[in-house]
Amino acid sequence: MKQSNQIFQIIHKDKKTKARIGILRTKKGNVETPFFMPVSTKATPKFINSKKLEELSKVTISNAFILSLKPGKEIIKKLGGIGKFMNFSGINFTDSGGFQMYSKSIYISSNENHVIFKNPISGEKIIMTPEKNMEIQLDIRSDVAMCLDKMPLYEDSKQEIKKAVELTTMWAKRCKLHHDKIQKNIPKNKRQLLFAITQGGIHKDLREKSTQQLLEINFDGYSIGGFGMGETFEEEMKIVKFQKTIFPENKPIYLMGIGTPNEILEAISYGVDIFDSRLPTMNARHGELFTSKGKLKILNNKYKESKEPIDKSCNCFTCKNYSKAYIRHLLKEEEPVGKELASYHNLYFLQDLIKQAKHHIKNNTFSNFKSKIKRIYK
Repeated sequence: MKQSNQIFQIIHKDKKTKARIGILRTKKGNVETPFFMPVSTKATPKFINSKKLEELSKVTISNAFILSLKPGKEIIKKLGGIGKFMNFSGINFTDSGGFQMYSKSIYISSNENHVIFKNPISGEKIIMTPEKNMEIQLDIRSDVAMCLDKMPLYEDSKQEIKKAVELTTMWAKRCKLHHDKIQKNIPKNKRQLLFAITQGGIHKDLREKSTQQLLEINFDGYSIGGFGMGETFEEEMKIVKFQKTIFPENKPIYLMGIGTPNEILEAISYGVDIFDSRLPTMNARHGELFTSKGKLKILNNKYKESKEPIDKSCNCFTCKNYSKAYIRHLLKEEEPVGKELASYHNLYFLQDLIKQAKHHIKNNTFSNFKSKIKRIYK
């Protein structure tokens, strides 16, 4: 296989850990891994416009199911696809909307054939099949799509989680078959990529079963799904480390819904390549900020008159221009600008953290760097 045709190529490896740097090739362009994707559920991160997003990241992820409800896939398609619709020059991932099965206001039921949702706008029933989901993501014209999956809850019984694994595999087969069928006449370098999502909770045997079954179908990349639902850091990382030993080296691996410094760096040390989470912006809006010295709760009274920036070591727009006192005031008053400035800082911090991680991978000092951050965010 010629280098230019490889979807994923590893270009650096850390000698002491499994951490690596790679190149993911999509129809819209290439991006270096590891990377963190800000979450643009409705085609924008909350309180961050597309131009600010471009300053922060070359990649973002949106929710195809939510966008198919409003404004509708036809409008996004007519306007040139999600990238043009949101005026974002980077790479667009889309999630299938499987997570919405845990929204009591819109989820009705699921079986081997489909998921039934209630449209929150009109109240009508929506029958979502794996095939329909692929058509939505292709019509939206994202660069990387996710299979429809069944995500169990942390408190579910092992039998329920086993059933979720079985459904996820069934749906993944149908997703791949239909996705390939629609794109059969499109040159490979112009095709949307498709990632499968593994499930299995904290059970090694179910995680192995899910991974092996999906590997047989041969996807462009693989995601580790189902975390961020109540499990401990140790439980989560034990499974991530285990699953990473099963995945082939030449496939990009995406840990879904994870966004703390310790989680990201620990997963990178096992060889994970891609991350996303709404946590950095959600926490920022509530006054919890990342800094080089640990978490900062800016709503505390002690910052009421602080002239200092959120983080003296940070070069983001927020830290270079505003004081803790001002950011605190805006957040206290529920001012949108405060939420914007705080969110921008948290996203910048994570991007800079990964930039530093890449530097240490190249210099074989990643392990020391990870230990330093772990102490700070213990």
